[in-house]
Amino acid sequence: MTLSMTDPRPSPKPAFTPPTFPSTTSEFITVLAHYHRAEIARMAGWRDRIDRTSNWAITVVAAMLSVSLSTSTAHHGVLLFAMVLVLLLLVIEARRYRFFDVYRNRVRRLERNYFAQIFAPEPDVTNEWLQDLGTDLRRPVFLISQSQAVSRRLRRNYCWMFLILLLAWLVKTTFIRMQENALDAHIVGSVGEWVRNAAVGPISGWVVIGIVALFYAWIVYASLRKTKGEGELAYGNVHV
Repeated sequence: MTLSMTDPRPSPKPAFTPPTFPSTTSEFITVLAHYHRAEIARMAGWRDRIDRTSNWAITVVAAMLSVSLSTSTAHHGVLLFAMVLVLLLLVIEARRYRFFDVYRNRVRRLERNYFAQIFAPEPDVTNEWLQDLGTDLRRPVFLISQSQAVSRRLRRNYCWMFLILLLAWLVKTTFIRMQENALDAHIVGSVGEWVRNAAVGPISGWVVIGIVALFYAWIVYASLRKTKGEGELAYGNVHV
């Protein structure tokens, strides 16, 4: 009878095969072209996510305006709720924009330092951009803060949405008095009446007006705040 025993000795580890690096100029150009295409694909993917969030915000604004302005008896709180929703979408879009900015920066670094040199060579371009690109690939980090991303998206799209919501809110609280019967609606004739209309349940009208005023003061500040020469903004106005 034959007895089989398992060999207690560990099996030798397979030899490590290092990756093959480009050894000729043509191979390096091929790798660079494929890498450029891959980064553009990732950048386009995050750009698509940004556009989706903007479309959601526009849809929210349109829907809430339809509900609020369709009848004079609709409460202006619908517009306040819309402001909160659009603010939430702005925060989500700012986060997505930070990812998009990382990949856009890589693409622009390639285009500015390599492809631009092919079409219009400049003598002051060094190879430091390759080292910077390799460092970014090894340890990727966000290039802008959340507040900077919020400011950029406000300047591009969201400031106009908030402006439309503010005008609609002023129409509901300042010019049209809400009544149970739509036929009794009339133009507000005093500041006190406007303050009463601005109230939301137990919250005083002055409190609501103060909160709205502070919120839009922050929107104006965040929209106008801009760091000089930040990122790709230093190279012209063609940016997202």
